[in-house]
Amino acid sequence: MATKINPQQVKELRELTSAGFMDCKRALEETDGDIARAVALLRERGQAAAASKAGREAREGLVSSYIHTGGRVGVLIEVNCETDFVARTDDFHKLVRDLAMQVAGLAPRYTTIESIPPDALASKRQELAADASTEDKPAAIRERIVDGQLRKWYEQVVLTEQPFRDSDQTVGQLITDAVARIGENIRVRRFERYALGEEL
Repeated sequence: MATKINPQQVKELRELTSAGFMDCKRALEETDGDIARAVALLRERGQAAAASKAGREAREGLVSSYIHTGGRVGVLIEVNCETDFVARTDDFHKLVRDLAMQVAGLAPRYTTIESIPPDALASKRQELAADASTEDKPAAIRERIVDGQLRKWYEQVVLTEQPFRDSDQTVGQLITDAVARIGENIRVRRFERYALGEEL
């Protein structure tokens, strides 16, 4: 016999995931009302949906700005989607604002790992390999250590790899969830962060 799903459970799952009502209800039915498993199931489906949309062209969107309180840090960001209709929705505007605030707060240098210039990546890898604590290790272990340190570096300098606010979600997962929810490919094309007195 199927587990009876009450509206309160659906509401809780919607608040956690921002997924549609029927998607939440189905996920809860499939997981016998287990909220944690339902969240994982929805996230999995969202990633699959996002992957299927990743190749689609995104030329519409929004150029937005964010000035942090006190006027000492500002961000200009371009986020693309597929249609002008989606670009005008509150959901998309909120996502763009969240992304701009992320850039203001954590100062990433690159949008994705793929956007890191090859020479900058090679230089960082060389710097990590030359570190005294890594140099004296056997070659096979040294390579794994450098890869692990590179992943930590990505979390600092790559927007999509950074943790989003105080959540266990990365910015990349936040965008993937938005793609699944909105139904269009979304990508951060570029951003510029300005801090008062920087590089003077």
